[in-house]
This record gives sequence, C-alpha cells and structure tokens, in this order.
Amino acid sequence: MTEMFRLPDGTYDVLVVDATADGDALAIEITIIGGDHKGDVVSVRATGLGVDELDLLGVPGTLHVVDGAPRLTVDT
Repeated sequence: MTEMFRLPDGTYDVLVVDATADGDALAIEITIIGGDHKGDVVSVRATGLGVDELDLLGVPGTLHVVDGAPRLTVDT
C-alpha cells in the first residue's frame, strides 16, 4: 500500500526519475533533491511541457506547491 502525503507549500529542487505518456499528459515521477523532503518521490501529471517523455529522464526542475497544488517546471 502506498501512503499519500501532501507537501507543504514551497519551492523544491527536483530530478525527473520516470515519465510516461498518458494521453495528452505525462505521468511524471520526481525526487526532491534537497531540504527536509530530500529523497521523497512525488508523482505529478503534467500537460504543456512540450517535451518527449524520454527527454525528461534525469532532467532537473523545480516543483512549486501553492495551496497544495503542484506546478512543475523542467530545465530542458
């Protein structure tokens, strides 16, 4: 069983560890690479990134959490 947790609002440096096309979206798993949540793996769905799923593997990015809602930007 996977326990769901909610990240506190903030900005997190992340690294993409997996990405899978899911219709017009990407299912992306990222790991947080610093701070109190270092090593935590978070799953997000993203649209509008304009990149192929394979091109995301190993790419750094930033996860912004505002009012519990995540927004991912990647450094492509």
